Amino acid sequence: MEEALIDVEGTIASTYGECKEGIDVSYKGIWGYAPLVISLGNTKEVLYLVNRPGNRPSHDGCVEWIDRAIGLVKRYAKRVCIRGDTDFSLTGNFDRWSEQADFVFGMNAHAVLERRAGELSKESWKEIRRKPKYTVKTNERKKPERVKERIVEERGYKNICLEEEHVGEFAYRPVKCEKRYRVVVVRKTLRVEKGQMRLFDDVRYIFYITTLSDIPAEEVVELANGRCDQENVVEQLKNGVNAMKMPVRDLESNWAYMVITALAWNIKAWFGMLMPARQGVHRL
Repeated sequence: MEEALIDVEGTIASTYGECKEGIDVSYKGIWGYAPLVISLGNTKEVLYLVNRPGNRPSHDGCVEWIDRAIGLVKRYAKRVCIRGDTDFSLTGNFDRWSEQADFVFGMNAHAVLERRAGELSKESWKEIRRKPKYTVKTNERKKPERVKERIVEERGYKNICLEEEHVGEFAYRPVKCEKRYRVVVVRKTLRVEKGQMRLFDDVRYIFYITTLSDIPAEEVVELANGRCDQENVVEQLKNGVNAMKMPVRDLESNWAYMVITALAWNIKAWFGMLMPARQGVHRL
């Protein structure tokens, strides 16, 4: 394998049980547990599944398991890249992780980053051209009316529309780091409307911090956005193989149940890779 993609995500597994040891209430007011899911983006298999009380933040205790995941896959891949959202942008570990793997994490849009983005010259920005999700091989169908858009306009609701996207970059050293890292920033220009009236234009920034220096900024954004596919893995664990139904009495027992059930999902992923390649189907 050329590059192994380690995806990290926290989720909420709710339960109506009132006597299950280890449950707690999440920031969303949901009682249950807060599993940590670490999966391999290349194959969608689960590397580690960790059960935690429901009040734990997404990143709680993740460092140990990310370290384990790096050690597990680096023996089989030439490169390793960790992907995660802003919750997993734990700057105190960046220098150590960068010695073992690449990473791309979301960064919260705090004042310093927004100021640095605002200081970039006009020439530093490049328009993003999003790739189509698929190519129509037959005659393209006539697009139906955008009913939702019409209702929003008729009723005078506030509507935020994307005008254009640009990407830029700059070097940045987080406070807890000794090294400087590449920050890729997406600038979204938005049009704010109410009914048929255009109220004002708005600009918002999305930041990614990464060790990757050998690919263009727009490819860093595409790589980071690719982590969203892990939500499909989480959904399959919840409602496909029912790994997060939490049927037993305490945190450790439900943890064991999750791991055992997730193995069924992994077997499915492994058998999928054994299927012969056909036209239009690409093996991982």
